[in-house]
Amino acid sequence: MIFLSCSNDMYTYNTYHLAKAFFPEEDVQQNVSEEMEDVFRITFPDGSVFVVKKEDIPAEEDRSRKKYAVDVALYKACREYTGKELAWGILTGVRPTKIAMQKQEQGMDEESFVKWFGEDSLVSPGKAVLAWQIAGREKKILGRLDYRDGYSLYVGIPFCPSVCSYCSFSSGPIDLWKDHVEDYLGVLMKELEWIGQRAGRQGKKLNTVYIGGGTPTTLSEEQLERLLSCIDRCFSWEHLLEYTVEAGRPDSITEGKLKVLRAHGITRISINPQTMQQKTLDLIGRRHTAREIEESFYMARSLGFDNINMDLIAGLPGETAADMADTLEKISAMGPDSLTVHSLAIKRAAKMGQEKSTTGSIASLAGDPAAMARELSAMIEEAYGAARGMGLFPYYLYRQKNIAGNFENVGFAKVDKAGIYNILIMEEKQSIIAAGAGSSTKILLDEPIIVPGSRHGRKTTLVRVENVKNIRDYITRIDEMINRKGEWLWR
Repeated sequence: MIFLSCSNDMYTYNTYHLAKAFFPEEDVQQNVSEEMEDVFRITFPDGSVFVVKKEDIPAEEDRSRKKYAVDVALYKACREYTGKELAWGILTGVRPTKIAMQKQEQGMDEESFVKWFGEDSLVSPGKAVLAWQIAGREKKILGRLDYRDGYSLYVGIPFCPSVCSYCSFSSGPIDLWKDHVEDYLGVLMKELEWIGQRAGRQGKKLNTVYIGGGTPTTLSEEQLERLLSCIDRCFSWEHLLEYTVEAGRPDSITEGKLKVLRAHGITRISINPQTMQQKTLDLIGRRHTAREIEESFYMARSLGFDNINMDLIAGLPGETAADMADTLEKISAMGPDSLTVHSLAIKRAAKMGQEKSTTGSIASLAGDPAAMARELSAMIEEAYGAARGMGLFPYYLYRQKNIAGNFENVGFAKVDKAGIYNILIMEEKQSIIAAGAGSSTKILLDEPIIVPGSRHGRKTTLVRVENVKNIRDYITRIDEMINRKGEWLWR
């Protein structure tokens, strides 16, 4: 067990996630006591203690510098105790490329950035270069957008053929929710109509549309037709650069549904295998075969889809680097236009997180965290090499809490096939207006405001407006969801 004591709750988030990154198999307990003489204390598994004293942190009132000093001290103590380095250093946030883009916009060159990132955040040179290169590609792609008057639209469909054991998204199996789908679509279209009217009155320019979930193609052909027709009716395509639909699960894809998508001008789809190993598909609850993945992919190609993304997850239960190599060989034969490589992240809301004893990560199955880290690293390297072999280049990157091996998720794409929406959701350069249960709207403001509820007067130019996750609550409270957006959206 690891025990953390903090003198202030501002230290709790980063210290917890740094400790978990160094000790993924340990239970980490925390407490906050303002009466502590010290600022921070960690008790390691062998009972030894490391302390950060008051004189070890800056005396000024800048909270960020105080947190930074504690993070660096904890990192160095854990590094000395374990003999390990973390490739991303002290970073616990999901958007390391955002830092790289900010430095590029300030005029910093690559060599200076790699040196600064290593000294400031203890990030390895390899990850610093990766972040810099991706930020450069993102910056070039986003140069086509109007940040002030442009916006993106997210539409959430919270239904799936079955719920995968690693999934923590707000989605439910279609068999359980089939009697509610029509009601859900009705209120979803009401929300979309309101967004479209508001955007039209303010002269806003729609740049990207992303329909995700869940699995949007869980809807019937007729339901997809009605939803897409509603979007066609409510929004202008004059400034549209990208229109994505997640067709994720092959057991939800039919020729008829793909034809509906083509008829409505969808430019990009995702067909996401996660793995091509049948034993793993069965274990994680995906009710389809590896062969069906290939059949769905080639069906989409035959109907004219020329921008198809595929997702893979490294670290699924029981898989080895050899399994990943076999999966990549099959993916390479299909030749997707983009490939997103995820490192498994287990969240408490996921079934896998709740049943770790039977379906845990490869760390628990292997019983050796060091061996797991080596195996996972080999999987990641294999995937990155395969992406290069397919002529795909890294174009966006993000990290997650509880991500296996302290790695990252990277999207690779052909030069002209990068997912613009994926970049926007990470870099937060443009407002993203979201409709549907569990969706999150991000509104970029012209001027900073004090964060609602902030005890220390922290300011922000980004406001988040969340829709309720529960499907029934969303259906009955749709007017509330609309009013929430109306308080902030293009007033």
